[in-house]
Amino acid sequence: MGSTLFAVLLPIALALIMFGLGLTLTTEDFRRVLRYPRAAVVALVCQMVVLPAVCLGLIFLFGLTGALAAGMMLLAASPGGPSANLFSHLAGGNVALNITLTAVNSVLAVFTLPLVLALSFRLFLPDAESIGLRPDKFAQVFAIVLVPVAIGMVVHHRRTAFAERMRGKVKVLSIGVLALVVTAAVAKNFATLTENIGPLAAVCLVFAVLSLGVGYFVPKALDVAEDQAVASAMEIGIHNGAIAIAVAATVLVNDTMAVPGAVYGVLMNIPAAAAAYLMARRARRRAAEPARAV
Repeated sequence: MGSTLFAVLLPIALALIMFGLGLTLTTEDFRRVLRYPRAAVVALVCQMVVLPAVCLGLIFLFGLTGALAAGMMLLAASPGGPSANLFSHLAGGNVALNITLTAVNSVLAVFTLPLVLALSFRLFLPDAESIGLRPDKFAQVFAIVLVPVAIGMVVHHRRTAFAERMRGKVKVLSIGVLALVVTAAVAKNFATLTENIGPLAAVCLVFAVLSLGVGYFVPKALDVAEDQAVASAMEIGIHNGAIAIAVAATVLVNDTMAVPGAVYGVLMNIPAAAAAYLMARRARRRAAEPARAV
């Protein structure tokens, strides 16, 4: 039963999630990079260069090996998750920047994911066949990540009212299906999970905390505005575990590599919610300071 759910519902879940993302996007979201050039460039560099390096260090620190280590690197290379926009809104972030970063990250991930995976296979699975830059694997990543987004954008452009009505329903449906998929992924690899739950849970939590920290403090150190730094923190700190699970299970046909994405998808909500609360409280306090001064 678990294998059937995993094989059938996983592509459906990811397609719904990415289609729902497409329903929220327009070409203006890509052009908005020019409006926030510093914030966008800093966030993208953190996402694509700094975080894989941080993740690699954590893998060695916590002693992960083999497919689990490669799965963590796959997670680190995945773009921001759909819930980043929600957490950014709750934290007082610039949600428009979040949407822009999600759009650009999703496109660039098609090219960066194979590169990170090639490195991961060389380091942790030297005897396995790497995704590398093989055209068939590249095409599968493209189909998984971008095709549903493109369809959603076309629907938004041609049927805007319909897209607005369907956006919430698609999001709720995709979350429900994704919950089933994550459950199936855990059930299918329960022995692997129980044997490695300690270091795996620890590395996922620490990675989530460090991702949020990198996403906020690096932009702040480079004079990015507060609301844009908050948006960057949520975008970089909340990875799309669904993409990591889907690429592992359907493109690489390695269910063990999907386990870190499933564990992270559950645990990352804890530091993300805590960060959103602290950032929102700080924003309220800063907003109240002029009033007290007067």
